[in-house]
Amino acid sequence: MLTLGLLAVLAAPAQAQVDATQAQRLREFLDHAVAEQQAVGVVAMVMQRGQVVFSHAAGWADREAGRRMTTNTIFRIASQSKALTSVAAMILVEEGKLGLSEPISRWLPGFDSTTVSVPDSSAPGGARIVPARRQITVRDLLTHTAGMSYGREARLESLYAAQGLGPEAGIGWYFAHKNVDICTAIQPLARLPLAAQPGERFVYGYGTDVLGCVIERASGISLDRFIRERITAPLAMNDTGFCLDRSEADRIAAVYRPSGDTLVRAANGPTGQGDYVGGPCRAFSGGAGMVATAGDYARFLEMLRRGGTIDGVRILSPASVRLMVTDHLDDLYQGPAVGFGLGFEVYHEPAALGRYGRPGRWGWGGAYHSNYWVDPQHEAVFVYMVQTLPSASSVMRERFQAIAYSMLP
Repeated sequence: MLTLGLLAVLAAPAQAQVDATQAQRLREFLDHAVAEQQAVGVVAMVMQRGQVVFSHAAGWADREAGRRMTTNTIFRIASQSKALTSVAAMILVEEGKLGLSEPISRWLPGFDSTTVSVPDSSAPGGARIVPARRQITVRDLLTHTAGMSYGREARLESLYAAQGLGPEAGIGWYFAHKNVDICTAIQPLARLPLAAQPGERFVYGYGTDVLGCVIERASGISLDRFIRERITAPLAMNDTGFCLDRSEADRIAAVYRPSGDTLVRAANGPTGQGDYVGGPCRAFSGGAGMVATAGDYARFLEMLRRGGTIDGVRILSPASVRLMVTDHLDDLYQGPAVGFGLGFEVYHEPAALGRYGRPGRWGWGGAYHSNYWVDPQHEAVFVYMVQTLPSASSVMRERFQAIAYSMLP
């Protein structure tokens, strides 16, 4: 990986567009939050109308090594990977190689007859296994309505762990240590019971990892290569991918974990630093396996905010982007104020939930506590990157949000 991703985003700064007092207040807030051990290090970036109006790195990328955080630091983005995989799927939909309503068994035959675990206190293990009422579709994977969890429910944990999934890696969504391709890694899911009937409720889990395998089958190339050739390379997102060479180890931020009132360096392994540097780099997890800089990710979001095109490079059509950021679930998600599209949470009324922004705001986050959102009416993109696992309090992120909005004209 190179270091050009942030430079591409910074091509046309527009600092004069923001309230200078609030911008300084935001920098001071982030510095103070690090000093107070709310995070060891953070990178925050805000774009408006395609220009970076705020970019700040605070604290440490690696406190023990004495390495400061910079705006070019690379982060494990966990579930922020889902956005790139969802866009990859929509590229294939536009090319006529995938259909949203088509069953995934067309590419993954093992999923032609799935089963569902239904809670039942009178049954052995507290559940009974019944046939799925219908097949899982591509749209189910994109909206997390396939009934596919991370296998952490009490009635599913032992079944998933026995197949190297769920709690096997200590987290559930972690694949970086597996020395097999992603289609092999997710193959047991075809035989394991789902947590709910397809289409009946929102269940967050392995759906986007299965989608990654569908993309590999439909395109004929690896997910890593597809995302690189069709998304990250055209967008000059040169610091975004599934793993790093050992020569680049000093570019990735270390992971920290809460311990009392402070944060301590996490151990190696799935629940800590992970296998993102020099690991097997074979099971490309479209749901949680990628790394990126804040600048790269902001550029990706800006492309979507503009309707799928940036700097003369088209990734998706405006019609596909509109479909992605439109609520598909209504009450199956969280009620009238916020819904879910094809890969993103979509707010109808942010104020009803005490959130800043205007109707149509969309975004998501990752397990390491990073977060992003796009506010089309403000023409703004927000990226907030930290490396804390398990995720710490959301207070710092919420305060960042409030100050960041007050900074905009």
